Amino acid sequence: MHEEVNQRVVVLSIRTARFTAEVLAKAVRMYLNARNKSKYNKPPQIKHGKMTVKELMEQNAGALNCEVDPNNIKGFERIARKYHVDYAVKKNTSFSPPKYIVFFKARDQDTIDLAFNEFKEINNNKKEREPFKNILKRFKDLSLKLSKNQEFAKEKNRVKEHSL
Repeated sequence: MHEEVNQRVVVLSIRTARFTAEVLAKAVRMYLNARNKSKYNKPPQIKHGKMTVKELMEQNAGALNCEVDPNNIKGFERIARKYHVDYAVKKNTSFSPPKYIVFFKARDQDTIDLAFNEFKEINNNKKEREPFKNILKRFKDLSLKLSKNQEFAKEKNRVKEHSL
């Protein structure tokens, strides 16, 4: 009992010309504000989403990893945020084109499976899709061909008009 009382004792030192109830109330308010802002009184915040590898490993949960293409990192980050997967991206520069390794964890394995299935689908759709530059080139060639046909038709009409 005596230890509990000793732990709850607070010493306030106030320097004032006149000691009034207002001065005491102001000093107590200042103490309480400082105590609330103190980092020692707050419980540690668990970080979610993108973090460093060290922070991810400190959460003491089994972290898995996979290798991701540099072009697909933003896509992976978007999907990981969508499914609330905690992840860390590590760049491995020992290879000539640098490789990216993504460490990740989630509350349950099903969430990770859903996220990776969606990521695979998006990447497969991108690979099957024809590049936009090729589509533009095809339409450009088609428009040139049509314009040449239209010019030829106009020329044909002029020749007929002159012959009449």
